[in-house]
Amino acid sequence: MELRQLKYFLAVAEELNFARAAERLHMTQPPLTVAIRKLEEELGVRLFERTTRRVQLTDAGERFRERSERIVADVQAAKQDAADASDGRVGRLRVGFVSSASYALLPHGVRQFRADNPRVELELVPAASGEQVEALLEGRIDVGILRDPERVPGLELTPLVQERMVAVLPADHPLAGGGEVRAAELALHPLILFSYPLMPGYVARVLEAFEGGPRLNVVQQAVHQETVLGLVAVGVGCSVLPESVADALLPGVVARPLSGAPLTRLVAARGAKGSVLGQRFIEALTLA
Repeated sequence: MELRQLKYFLAVAEELNFARAAERLHMTQPPLTVAIRKLEEELGVRLFERTTRRVQLTDAGERFRERSERIVADVQAAKQDAADASDGRVGRLRVGFVSSASYALLPHGVRQFRADNPRVELELVPAASGEQVEALLEGRIDVGILRDPERVPGLELTPLVQERMVAVLPADHPLAGGGEVRAAELALHPLILFSYPLMPGYVARVLEAFEGGPRLNVVQQAVHQETVLGLVAVGVGCSVLPESVADALLPGVVARPLSGAPLTRLVAARGAKGSVLGQRFIEALTLA
């Protein structure tokens, strides 16, 4: 049985007239009559009662019509889903992100993407930059929002946001009361930095800011920005974070400009042969 046969049958079932059904199907009546007869022979039942005056569905025909309508509708829906998936309109997208992207960039981008792609299931996965690189290469996420990533063969990078780094200090710290903080002065105090394997690019940018100064006194390493802020708040040490941290400072923590205005950037990453959905999400981020 072919889909074409079901469409022929449904046309006759709706018109209850072979001539009108043939015209609707852009064919002549004899081939349509033959096609319906062959369908009845294949099914082993009569689908229509025919007289010289009218055509009427049998009980079997009524039942077959219900099933045929569902089958044709399902096939049409499957074709549309396939087309939508090809165009990036439907499916599932897994997006990794560093915590510092969650303050402004990510929320705006997600809202834009969901408004434009309501049929896409979006899964957000918090992870450090190093973790995201591995996840991208292994296919566990489709798009990553990383901070200062190094170039990796097989990944396509799209710059998103560039911002200054700032010194993050306990409010009662000796350097907290002034304006700009010199890196050489900050280096004399206990520091909290990210773990290098997890945030290699960003840690490298921070070390560049301190280059040529005294040896750093790193007393604690952390994974997430929220953890760093918590440690600063309880006086474990100071840190260097992106300027956007100002939107998430805890009580008892202040941010001050860092001398030399060192820069950090957020970058979107995806596989070189990434999906249309991934590209659409990155486009939404660039509009944020």
